[in-house]
Amino acid sequence: MTDRRLAIDAWEALFRAQHEVFEEINVDFRDAELSQAEYDVLLTVTRSDDLTARLREVTANMLISQPSVSRLVDRMVARGLLIKCTDPEDGRGAVVTATPEGAAIFRRLAARHGQSIAGRMSVLDDDELQQLRDLALKLRER
Repeated sequence: MTDRRLAIDAWEALFRAQHEVFEEINVDFRDAELSQAEYDVLLTVTRSDDLTARLREVTANMLISQPSVSRLVDRMVARGLLIKCTDPEDGRGAVVTATPEGAAIFRRLAARHGQSIAGRMSVLDDDELQQLRDLALKLRER
């Protein structure tokens, strides 16, 4: 059986570390062309070769509600960062595609943000990073 006090200590350490690291690397978005949320949308969309994702896939990767994601996507369409169309396989859903401008802005910011993440995480060696990744994935399995 898990030691309750140890579980609470581990949770608090994880929560505080995540918050502090996030605050440090979130600086990348202060004067950027994209907000953190817009970056997250484009992160999902640009993972595919055709820079396209179903809106439900975008929503699944976000930490905000479905209506909030829909409004965010609509604002990104208005800004020329995304194109939104009806999902050809499911007429009730939508598909979003990064525009060339949206993809270019994302790539520029992703390069800088990736450096910030790697720099902050460099206090861990590769074995520790793999262990951290595996432990985080294990926590998410539930």
